[in-house]
Amino acid sequence: MRRVLTIAIVIFGLLSAHDLAAHNREKARAEVLAGSRGFYKDLFMDSGIALTSRRHLPATRFLGMSLEYFASASKSKLTERDTLLQNQIFCGDENDTNGWLLYPDGAPRFRAIYVNGGSASKHARSLGDGGRERIREYVANGGAYVGTCAGAFIASAGGMDNKGKAHYSDIYLKLWPGYAHRTMLKKSSTTLRLEKGCPLYKYFDFGKERLVTDVRHNGGCYAHESPANPLPTSTEPLARYIFDNTDKVKIDNEICVWAYKPTEESGRTILCGSHPEGIADGERLEFMAAMLLYAMDGNPAPKIKATLKEGEVREMNKRTEDNDPAYTRIGDRQYHHFALDVPKKCKQLIIKLDGYEDAKKFDLTLCAKRGEMAFHDNTLIKSVSSGCKKTLTIDCPKSGQWFVSVFCETTVETSTGKYGTSYRGRTSVLNGVPYKISIEYK
Repeated sequence: MRRVLTIAIVIFGLLSAHDLAAHNREKARAEVLAGSRGFYKDLFMDSGIALTSRRHLPATRFLGMSLEYFASASKSKLTERDTLLQNQIFCGDENDTNGWLLYPDGAPRFRAIYVNGGSASKHARSLGDGGRERIREYVANGGAYVGTCAGAFIASAGGMDNKGKAHYSDIYLKLWPGYAHRTMLKKSSTTLRLEKGCPLYKYFDFGKERLVTDVRHNGGCYAHESPANPLPTSTEPLARYIFDNTDKVKIDNEICVWAYKPTEESGRTILCGSHPEGIADGERLEFMAAMLLYAMDGNPAPKIKATLKEGEVREMNKRTEDNDPAYTRIGDRQYHHFALDVPKKCKQLIIKLDGYEDAKKFDLTLCAKRGEMAFHDNTLIKSVSSGCKKTLTIDCPKSGQWFVSVFCETTVETSTGKYGTSYRGRTSVLNGVPYKISIEYK
């Protein structure tokens, strides 16, 4: 009887450990997805010129993420409109001088961008100097980047051929400063083995063997590591190829998925040489989802615009072209955060928000909280009425550091058509809403 009881306890313990691990993975996924506040949406998918014209990304549906995309026509049907629309999205127009990826102050508007497979050089060239610079600025300021195959090549400094010769590219993005080595493998599939301790395990269980099998591969790449070719500092290998080498293809144990985040302020870049993006179930779907989650987990914490001083009216009315992000207008679904120091024996804290004449048709929310940044969902001290003119009066506030946030409720309307997402409605919000903010102690 004692032996039966012992076995039962052991089995129960194993089940509990399994359930706990599953709970922790679910919690990790939820924590990343909860970080979407302060961004317009989760993901922008680039299916543009010379890339696969993908219109659905199964991993975003699986995770419940918001998605927008641009999909150009196929190579044989490209028109001038494809170029105009792609340029408008990445470089901007009169309604959005900063482009879709960036807020007026240069902060990332989407949490991540995913770039499809296709022709890296042709797509990079089609982006032009302006488009490429916008993507670099987006990642440098905290936006995440995920690229598969061509999307991985274009993010590098160039390609490396099968003889180990590096070919620098003036038109690649250089988000990862290394060279993507060509696999020479086309119209095939690969098995990927996750590194021990790989951070993707935080989100899904890939088993003791750490394998993701039958992943489509068509002319992709890897990050080659050797004494003569060390990886750039801050490169993080995530998975390697498992492949029976042939005379032409020698990729066994080469790094097929890797991450790169050079600074705390920058976003995380994740590059993958194969194609897990089109699968709608199983481990390949979870692998793609895990890459998106880990990329977004690298978004830096929100920044404080300034510490507000009593008697000073801070005017947030600069435009993108002024290159003064500390005083630039607020974008759609964006938070601006401020700090203030409440003195001892303060009887009343008054926070005032007001708009300019051309901003009164927009809706701004004002929030405040002691000890941590204020958001819609973590404070009861807020004003959510329509318009820009708001006042928060806080009686007998505790002394110490407080935080104030301004949130732009107004956003664009979207529709999906032949080329993907398009904007309509109050599109002038893309150039930002100007406002004034001040505090008073009594």
